[in-house]
Amino acid sequence: MCRKRALVATLLAPAVLLIAPAAFAADSAKPAQAEAAKAAPVKASPQQRAEARRLDPLARAAFWGAEFETDPGDAEAGAALAQSLRALGRNDDAAEAATKALVAHPDDAPLLLELARAHIARGQGFYAIEPARKAAALNPRDWRPLTLLGVAYEQAERDDEAEAAHRQALALAPAEATPLANYAMHLAARGDLAGAEVQLRRAAALPSAGVQVRQNLALVVGLQGRLPEAEKLARADLPPEQVSNNLAYLRAAIGQAGSGRSWDAMKAGGGQ
Repeated sequence: MCRKRALVATLLAPAVLLIAPAAFAADSAKPAQAEAAKAAPVKASPQQRAEARRLDPLARAAFWGAEFETDPGDAEAGAALAQSLRALGRNDDAAEAATKALVAHPDDAPLLLELARAHIARGQGFYAIEPARKAAALNPRDWRPLTLLGVAYEQAERDDEAEAAHRQALALAPAEATPLANYAMHLAARGDLAGAEVQLRRAAALPSAGVQVRQNLALVVGLQGRLPEAEKLARADLPPEQVSNNLAYLRAAIGQAGSGRSWDAMKAGGGQ
């Protein structure tokens, strides 16, 4: 290096030393920031979440499972994951997902409803009573926790309380199919098949009625011995082999020849 260049370098050195620490700090922070940005989980947008709700249950479970893993404090993801797991028949897992989400959101009504539904679906209605009661207290005008509470009391063999809860749900929502259908199945379980049929026919005529309501009507009609009518109702929604199985169950239930597995129709369970 020539003497002139060496002198210039020497003169510049103090200035370089003055700015170098800040520059070095900024440069060293960049990789850390980039790594943090890379590691930071990104949640789905509201539009993506809306689209996910239209997926089949398996795809929904995968989507919401990833969302809940990204943020275990996300109440919406927890409730949606529990619902999709329940739709897959994974009721124990659904109850576990809702329970985990409730740790961060103990007063979240959708999560409480999903926990109650999961316990009912796994046949453990006793454990659905508390979350259903809490959801009802949070939203006194909502019929859903009350109809769930009615089913939960039934499973816990507390019939008087079940009757009261069903009637409260009906008082709040007389034009909704689900509380009518659940009350009808409560009557059927107590041996009042004629009363159950009246309620189920009312429920089946409502716009909110689904397949379960119509199949429960077929069940109640069949249990009264009107098998041709029950068969006609069943064939409107079910494939032939399932209709055959259900008819075999009905024949066994009313003491006729034949046997089969239990009737597939389940209570609506306040699924709305």
